[in-house]
Amino acid sequence: MPKISPLMIAPPLIFAAFVALAAVGMFRPDPEGLPSTLLGQPAPALPEKALEGFAVPAEGVFTDGNVSLVNFWASWCPPCRAEHPNLLEMQANGMTIIGINFKDTAGAARSYLTDDGNPFEGVTFDPQGRTAINWGVTAPPETFIISGDGTVLFRFAGPLVGSDYEQRFLPALKAAMAE
Repeated sequence: MPKISPLMIAPPLIFAAFVALAAVGMFRPDPEGLPSTLLGQPAPALPEKALEGFAVPAEGVFTDGNVSLVNFWASWCPPCRAEHPNLLEMQANGMTIIGINFKDTAGAARSYLTDDGNPFEGVTFDPQGRTAINWGVTAPPETFIISGDGTVLFRFAGPLVGSDYEQRFLPALKAAMAE
C-alpha cells in the first residue's frame, strides 16, 4: 500500500478550515454590527477645544432631558460628505447634533462647514484623535445616540445614508425619542 505524504493532506485541511471560519462568520447574529462597550454607559467627555470660529457644545448638553447625537467626522472623509445632507435635515427638524472633528486640519474643517453648511450645535476639534479612542471610534463617520440623561444608547458605524441608515439607525433614533 502506498504511503500518503502529509503534504498531500495539508491543502485540503487548510481549505476546510477556511470554509468553517467563513460559515461561522456568515451565521453570526449581526454580521454588520460592531460591538460597543459604551452602550448603557455615560457618554465620555467631549474635547474641550472648539473648532475655531464655531460654538463649543453647551454645558450639560447630554443631561438636558433631550436625545442628542454625537457625530465623529472629518473633511477628508467621503462618507462623511455623503451623510452631510441627512445631518442638515435632522438639525432642521430640531435634533441636537454635536460634531467632533478628528484627525483633520482646522482650516479644512472650517472650509467644509462654511461651504456645505453646519449641522452641529457645537463643534469640537480633536486633531490627534484622542477623544475618538475614548469613544471607541474606529473610523469616520460614526454617530452615537445619547439619551436625555447622558447615556449612550446606540452606536452607528458608517455614513447615515442608504438602507442601513433607514433600517437600523432611524428605528433606534425613534425608539430613543419615544422613551
